[in-house]
Order: sequence, then structure tokens, then C-alpha cells
Amino acid sequence: MAARRGAQSLSEAFYGLTLSSQTGRRALVPRAFSTSPSQNKPLATTPRSASPAASSSASSSSSHSKRMPSSFASTVPPAATAPTTVQSITERTVPVTVFAFPSLEPRALELWPAQHLQLPLRRDLLHLAVVYEGDNTRQGTASSKTRWDVHGSHRKMRRQKGSGMARVGTRQSPLIRGGGKTFGPHPRDFGTDLNRKMYDRAWRTALSYRYRRGELIVCEDGLELPLPDAFLRLAQAGTLDRSLEDGFVKRYVRSLLNGEMGTASTRSTTPLVGGTSDVVPGIAAAAGTGIGSIGQAWGRLAGRTTFITTDRRPNLFTSLETAGEDGRALAVADVDVKDLLETGRIVVERAALHEMIDAHQSDLVSRIYIQGAKPSGLATGQTVIG
Repeated sequence: MAARRGAQSLSEAFYGLTLSSQTGRRALVPRAFSTSPSQNKPLATTPRSASPAASSSASSSSSHSKRMPSSFASTVPPAATAPTTVQSITERTVPVTVFAFPSLEPRALELWPAQHLQLPLRRDLLHLAVVYEGDNTRQGTASSKTRWDVHGSHRKMRRQKGSGMARVGTRQSPLIRGGGKTFGPHPRDFGTDLNRKMYDRAWRTALSYRYRRGELIVCEDGLELPLPDAFLRLAQAGTLDRSLEDGFVKRYVRSLLNGEMGTASTRSTTPLVGGTSDVVPGIAAAAGTGIGSIGQAWGRLAGRTTFITTDRRPNLFTSLETAGEDGRALAVADVDVKDLLETGRIVVERAALHEMIDAHQSDLVSRIYIQGAKPSGLATGQTVIG
């Protein structure tokens, strides 16, 4: 009986759920089609009232299509443009003007390979080259004596106990004055190694850096400082003492490199030969006319200037040794990468520049002999005008 009542209650519950679901449904009313032509259009073309969200999305899509770039909206492919040819560094050349010194009058125009004077800046190569040069410049001659190198007896100086003083060993002990040095320096070689091709490229990178900044001035061969003839005659005759010669040379070099010749503030008021107030009679007046002035700021205030020649020039080297605060002169054999980067600019002879490039282009020259002949490097300069 209990099972029958349970099954009956379960069937009644299912029946109640069926009724509730049928009452919640809405009766489907069949759609009546009109016979008017305006209402017999296909369903896709029949206008319907769109919701605000749909209208906003449609307007946004239309505005987006209006804002769409023409390259995307148009299906016509753009006209093909001619490809631009990029010339490699091995084919490019750079112009170099050769000047006269000290007038700085252009005398010739040359074309140099870009691999010589237009290399990109490589700070890592310049750092390696400068460190390499500094390491190989160190003398490494410091020497000290250990306790076994100090002269004298190796007998214990006093007994271990009973003297009331500190215990001590032999007189060669590092604790005693005059004794040996513990872990002292000895002669050694601080030199390091650097690949030759890397070093040569660092050389040309330094020259390219100067050329790119307009700080590489190439002059004609025979670069020399033109001292006044009157001063040279008096100096050779021994009329002037050393202090007067040095004073005039300093003033002359300073005024020449700074472009200020013979101003009243730079003249000396010390009475000399004949009671005149100039350093050398007759020279200050000639200097006041501006003869020999280069008209450029190349002195101390502009970072000094390095002059590079093929060999030693008496007037140029002696004058710049006296007036070293305004510049310096070096022979091409004494020039390093660090020298090319130190001062404000480089004034180099044409022959000296050729020599430097020829000696530092190992990375551009093949080591393979062709028909028994060693291949040569790139041409160091082709004269176009002059």
C-alpha cells in the first residue's frame, strides 16, 4: 500500500510540472502575409526598426570605413617605385682638401676610400687600442730585494728571551730598516697582445672620427712654422738670451694659433735693444699687420693642436716644445691612436697621412699571393684638382 501511494504521489507531481510548463508558454500566431507589393519583398531587404545598439554599431562601422586608409579601402595596387641603390662602403669615396700652411689656402682636392676615412665609430676598438698602447709603454723596471738578496750575516741578532726587547731574527728581516721587501716588485713585462687587424682598424677609426668632425686638416708636404726673419737673424747672431727667445716664441705661437696677431695687450714693456718696448725691434710691427696668422682658434682655449710631419722640423718642433700649452708636434713614427684622440684637432702632412694609412690597412689587404705577387691595398688618395 505504501509503495502504491508513493508512486501515485510521484505521478501527480510530474503532472503538475507538465501543466505549469504549458501555462508559461505563449501561443504561436501564424504570420499573415500581405498582398501589397511593398510588403512582398524578401526578408533580407525588408526594412526593420533596428535597436539603438545595432544602429550605433552600424554607424561606427560606416564611420570606420570612412576613416579607413585609402591603401586598405582601394583594391587597385599602388604604382611600383624604382628601387634605390645603396652604395657599399667598399665603393664609396670621400673628398679631402689639401691646404697650404699657414695661409690655409686650398691647393688640391683628393678622393680617399671610405674604408680609410669614413669608418663608423667603434668605441670598443678605440678602447682596446689605447689600453694596448698604454700596457706596452710601461717600463716595468721596478726592482726590490728580498731578504735573501740583502747583504749581511744571517745570524740571529740577539737571543730570543731575556733582553726585554721584541724578538727578532736576522738583519735581513722585513721588520728591520734596511731589510728585505716582502712581495716587492721585480722587473716584468706589462705588455699585452692585440690582433693586428683590430689595431689597424682602430687607427683608421680614429682618423675617421676626426675627419667626420672636421678636425682633420691635411696640409702640403714640408709643413714648417714660419718665424719672422728678423727674429731668426738676431737669434743666430746671439743678440738675444734664452729667456727672450722663449718669450717671443711663446707669444708668437699663441698669437698665430689663436688668430690674434700683435695686439697691444700681448706686447712686452721690458726695454731691450735700443730702448724699445717690444720683445724684438721691428718684429711686433710686422706681426701687428696679421702676416702669418692662420685666422683660426687652434690654441689652448680650443683644445690645442697636434701637428704630424714625416720627420722633425726645426722651427715647428722647437717652437711647440717651448709653447706646449698651445700645441705639440710629432713625427709620424711617434704617433699612436691615443695621440690622434687627445687634442682638439690634427694637422697632418699629406705624405704623413699616406704613410699612416699604408702602415695600418692589414685588414684590407689579402694575404693570398696571386701569381707570386702580394696584393696591394687600396689607393690612399687620387688627386682630382690640383
